[in-house]
Amino acid sequence: MKSDTSKKILGYLVFTGMITIAATSPFFLQRLFKVIFKTDRYNKKTFTNSFNYLRRNKLITIEKNNHDIKIIPTDRGLNVIKKYRVMELKILRPRKWDGKIRIVAFDIPNKQRTQRNAFRYKLKELGFYSAQKSVWLHPFDCRKEIKILADFFGLGEKQISVFTTEKAEGIDLFKKIKTAYKL
Repeated sequence: MKSDTSKKILGYLVFTGMITIAATSPFFLQRLFKVIFKTDRYNKKTFTNSFNYLRRNKLITIEKNNHDIKIIPTDRGLNVIKKYRVMELKILRPRKWDGKIRIVAFDIPNKQRTQRNAFRYKLKELGFYSAQKSVWLHPFDCRKEIKILADFFGLGEKQISVFTTEKAEGIDLFKKIKTAYKL
């Protein structure tokens, strides 16, 4: 995507569903900017260029109804913002570890091999440790992140399970995880 401003605008629209603003004011764009960015620092050129970029690339639609304007993300816009959410996904490290290990197990059929490999790659990128090809371990809460990944890759609840445990017999990876994360 062209800029951070475009990402923020599209992300806000995806989060809220749409924005409806009375367009009778000549300060329409300034008000919209304040709603999205929650600041008074307004750069008209950057904001207008970002907005036009989103329209040209069919990431948003604008519907006019009398004096109201609705700004709605398109399906393409929804897909783009999902992609960026996955690319920027991180699992936050809490101040204090709760002593539990999260286990992500998945059973993704061979006909969805591309999704399975991409899912596995993203788990590795997020700092998971592989116990088996389809069983991965992480020391911090990751349920929201796994849900985002499953949604993005089109995987269902029956294909991915997340468990939490305090100990497991015969798995040396627990020691490796504790050492790697300095827990």
